[in-house]
Amino acid sequence: MCTGRVDLSFVLRAFSNGMDGVFLGGCKYNDCNYGTQGNYHALNMVLLCKKIMEHIGLNPDRLRIETMSSADGNLFAEIMTDFGKQVKELGPLGKGEGIDDLVLKSRIQAAADIVPYIRLVERERMRIPVQSQEVYHNFFSSDEFAKLFKETVIEKLVDSQIISLLREGPQTTGEIAKVLDLTPSEVSRHLNSSSRQGLVRYEEGRKCFALA
Repeated sequence: MCTGRVDLSFVLRAFSNGMDGVFLGGCKYNDCNYGTQGNYHALNMVLLCKKIMEHIGLNPDRLRIETMSSADGNLFAEIMTDFGKQVKELGPLGKGEGIDDLVLKSRIQAAADIVPYIRLVERERMRIPVQSQEVYHNFFSSDEFAKLFKETVIEKLVDSQIISLLREGPQTTGEIAKVLDLTPSEVSRHLNSSSRQGLVRYEEGRKCFALA
């Protein structure tokens, strides 16, 4: 299967199912067996997913992409040995980062819930016309991308995380802020926006927010 077929949802599902690391192996860049250069689409997805992982508290080194030819058996063995050692050193998913299992599950689910939105943003505003590893890495480490990522993905992800937390039951602004490591004012801004959209409601008697 072409690595270009590997969707962001596949990677998040693997982590949701408890995988400690995810590895993608594909054709060498500019030497695509299918002529679609799908490995560049995969690289784009991986670099974006690493940013999402970093934001939700997961070590981005748990996700890795490498390219090689069918004749590179020794190289493949070396890479897999190195990645296996790296993941082992990182420890079990979540525990290695000091994240509670329920919080981890909630964060990954929140990211998975907005994958369709992320796909749309990626296609419209994060696709790079020049097919070059250096160009891709430079873009995803640039201030331009950081600003775009904050304005689009992070904003939507916080909304999704709040909804995911409220599925477990009503919570106060302070409780949500503590879990998401945000200020109460930031959480209030997102709650007010979700309230206007009819997604959440404020329960006056209990002084907390719940799903609408």
